[in-house]
Amino acid sequence: MRAVRCLDGNLEVVDAEEPQPQKGQLVLDVKRCGICGSDLHARHHAGELEDVMKAVGYEDFMRADTPVVMGHEFSGEVAERGRGVAKEFKVGTLVVSFPLIRAAGGVHLTGLSPLAPGGYAERVLAEAAMSFVVPNGLSADVAALTEPMAVALHAVRRSEIGKGDVAIVIGCGPVGLAVISHLKASGVKTVVASDFSSGRRALATKCGADVVVDPAVDSPYERAGSKGMITRAPALYELGMGSMEKLRKLPGWSHVYRAADALGAAGPKRPVIFECVGVPGMIDGIVGAAPLNSRVVVVGVCMGEDKLRPAMAISKEVDLRFVFGYTPLEFRDALHMLADGKVDGSPLLTGTVGLDGVEAAFDALGDPETHAKIMIDPASAAVAP
Repeated sequence: MRAVRCLDGNLEVVDAEEPQPQKGQLVLDVKRCGICGSDLHARHHAGELEDVMKAVGYEDFMRADTPVVMGHEFSGEVAERGRGVAKEFKVGTLVVSFPLIRAAGGVHLTGLSPLAPGGYAERVLAEAAMSFVVPNGLSADVAALTEPMAVALHAVRRSEIGKGDVAIVIGCGPVGLAVISHLKASGVKTVVASDFSSGRRALATKCGADVVVDPAVDSPYERAGSKGMITRAPALYELGMGSMEKLRKLPGWSHVYRAADALGAAGPKRPVIFECVGVPGMIDGIVGAAPLNSRVVVVGVCMGEDKLRPAMAISKEVDLRFVFGYTPLEFRDALHMLADGKVDGSPLLTGTVGLDGVEAAFDALGDPETHAKIMIDPASAAVAP
């Protein structure tokens, strides 16, 4: 079969071995495979993550000097079934799959390990237990957005954001756009989106952002509205002192204070900020600019080293939460939210190429004004998105 191999940063269409299903596995004819931002980074910088992955116990992450077929955002039709596969996975059924596969005596990251070739190919292996039939006639290209939409769903759930909270999304690439979509689907009333690219700001509006900001011109934190938020430490000190001066005049003041604290009304109002860029300096920049008491959810994957001023985060009592991936249930839920129309993935889709056009697609994704998510269709002859 034909596949796109990455080796030493070079992308090349090659003849690859046909996948053979083992017990509980499926062979899928790939219908669509999305190009992820992590694929763009990993093409040239996989080595920067090698030590990190080894430190968490995974020794088989992709390396520059080892050929790998990338692609972990795919939909495909069942072509072959291994032993013990459930009847729902009939040949010809369109499915999406959680990108993990049993191989070489372990479980490996599909498309991010040489032991688990991914969806930049005509066919790909998937575990039936981790695969889900695409419902409601959802198209193959939108179904292939299940994986990035699951990343965003996990981030929003981990943020514990309330409908009345203000959300600020920094970076409106595919993950940022997916986060915006899920924030609005969950009922968050105010979503502020920030990106230097006018094209991505336009897509953020299509995904439901209420306020869209060019950070070269305006501050997303100021545009979020300052009511109840505190941006300077002296204002916090004044709040504490002034509140106590009033409370101490009341009999049983501590009970009033305790009740206000239980309702979340005793401290400054805080925004929930989603960092969706993933380049060095972003986290520290957000911590420095954000209002006091902010909750920062780090969704962007920075593959290199970064610096942080702990004293800044401490003095502002910033809550940092790092998120990675999603659960199988969130993957399933993201698929059904797309199929049920609860989230609209179509604004993310900006182009399609065949296997011969993958390198051109990587180049095109370097221009944020033109593309967000480019899909690979192995049956297409398109060499440019």
